[in-house]
Order: sequence, then structure tokens, then C-alpha cells
Amino acid sequence: MEIKATFAPYELNFKQASGTSRGILNSKTSYFIKLKTSNSVGFGECGLLKGLSYDNLDEYEAKLQWVCDHIELGVDALWELLTEFPSIQFGVEQAFLSLNSSEPFLLFPSAFTKGEDKICMNGLVWMGSEEFMRQQIDRVLEGGFNCVKMKIGAIEWEKELHLLQTLRKRYDKSTLEIRVDANGAFNLKSAQKVLEQLAVLGVHSIEQPIGADFQEDLALLCSQTPVAIALDESLIPCISAEQKSQLLDFVKPQYIILKPSFIGGFRGSDYWISLAEDRGIGWWATSALESNVGLNAISQWVYTKGNNMPQGLGTGSLYTNNISSPLYVKNGAIAYEPNLAWDLQKIDSLCM
Repeated sequence: MEIKATFAPYELNFKQASGTSRGILNSKTSYFIKLKTSNSVGFGECGLLKGLSYDNLDEYEAKLQWVCDHIELGVDALWELLTEFPSIQFGVEQAFLSLNSSEPFLLFPSAFTKGEDKICMNGLVWMGSEEFMRQQIDRVLEGGFNCVKMKIGAIEWEKELHLLQTLRKRYDKSTLEIRVDANGAFNLKSAQKVLEQLAVLGVHSIEQPIGADFQEDLALLCSQTPVAIALDESLIPCISAEQKSQLLDFVKPQYIILKPSFIGGFRGSDYWISLAEDRGIGWWATSALESNVGLNAISQWVYTKGNNMPQGLGTGSLYTNNISSPLYVKNGAIAYEPNLAWDLQKIDSLCM
């Protein structure tokens, strides 16, 4: 069976500038891969973020063209040859699953894709001014979420702490789960103080309190923390099986966060899960600012894992020009309406 492969970039535009630890984002680029045979078509998204993804950006489009020129190697061989390009690994996985499916965007058929079940999510509060973050918190609560994830490290910690204290006064621990994501904003000394303050508020967990480069500090912090610590960015540079095992054995986090675009797609994520579960480490998955194509893939995959923790899948509404899809968010959960159509023409026309 002859497969024709093409790719194309797509600039996603934020509805509102979004603050991260790496600055303010107004747009981000994804790449779509299209596979086509005489009677089938498949799509995948390669989602990357400058300054965070492991992928070699200088060679990125050249590598995508190489993939298209060697698509006959198949998904398994290509995955092995793309270890330095984890987002392309993920896009290729999606594209082959899509190509071999009865419908291009039905990758993991389940009760979720039938519209019979949903996935619990955390509501995301972006970095910004105190007032901006307060407004977001109100919108998240109005949206029916019982788990809030607040990004911290953009303004003075005392102001962010005040927001968390106000939130906890309104909703106790049994009513609202609070997570925070520091993106490595603190050092060991400041993180220890922050953790003590978060513990008083009954915060569920903190993502990456210290930068990924400081493994010894992270290990010390995880060994004595009063609040669960989840590793996120720390996973990204771990490419070999040995590096992955060493990270978990040395740092011993309470949780890990899986972003398939950053860690080798489904295969890479499944391997991290097996390592974590063998060590009694919890996990959940999050999207990484993909379009609805990548978000759909992550949502369908994570549903099959039976993980009932709130997942981080609330990025589909961020863009003015996202790919229209059957995904929707309601009452703190993401769901799939199979009777709604994908905007197939839009994505198909990009990858001619």
C-alpha cells in the first residue's frame, strides 16, 4: 500500500495573550502531518513550544520532510529514529492511527468517543496581574470545575498566596481541589517556605517548584515536602530508558505530568506510566497548547488509561482559529459529541 505524506505549519492565534514562565504568548505554531492512500486519509499534529520542547528547532522542518520521504518505514521504525524529535514522534503516531481508522479522528474508540462518558479536568488559571488572575478564577468556578490549577511565579508570591487564601476561604478542601504550577520559579529555600504555606491551605500539589536542572534540590524537597510535588519539565530531557529510571529513582516525586508532545507521544507516555506505577508514583496528563487535533488525540488516549484524576485538557478554547471539532467542555469536564463534524476541509487544504 503506497502512502503519500505531506506536512504544513499552522499558526494558532490566542484569543488573549497568555502568560507563561517563558513569557507572554500571542501565537504558537503547530505542524500537521497528512497521510493518504488510495482509499484513506490520516492526520496528526506535531505540537512544540520554543524554549521548552526538546526538538531541534533548527532542523525541524527538514526532519518533517525526511519523515514524509521515508514514511514507508512505518510508525514503529520512524518512532525509533525520531528520539530527538518527540513532538514528531507524537504526530506520526497520530497520523498512522488516523489512517488506519474508520474515521480520521477516531483514534481510540471508547465510551468517550461515543459521547457516553467524559473526562474530569482541572480549570486553568494563567499567569498575569492579580486582577487578571482573579477574573480567571471566577470564570473557572462559574464553569463548574471542582479542581483549579493556578500558574504561579509571574507576580509577587505574596499576591499569589493571597489569591489562594481567598479562594480557599470560599471553598474548603472537600469542595475544591487546588493545584499550582510553578514552572521552576523557586529555589530550594524559597520553595520550602512556599510549600509550608501551601500545606496550610490544603493544596493538592505543586508542579515543578524548582527548575529541572536542580535534581539534587528537587530530590531533597520531595523527601520532606508537606505538599505533593509533580515533575513536569524534568521529564523533557530524559530520552533514554536509563535517564527516565534514574530521574524517578533519584528525585522520587509524588507525581509526574505527562505531555505527549514533549515526551514521545503515546509510546513515550506509556513507558513513563509503567515506570511510575512500578514505583508507586502517581500521574496525570495535560495538553501542551496543541490545536484540537492534538487535544483530541490526548483526550482519547488518556480516557483508555482509566485514570480518574482531573486531567489538564482545557486548552481547546484558547485560540481564535482552532480546528472545529466535536470536543466541548461543560461542568468541569471535556466530552466528545460524535454527531458533530470535524472541519476536515480546513486541515486537509493545509497539507496539499
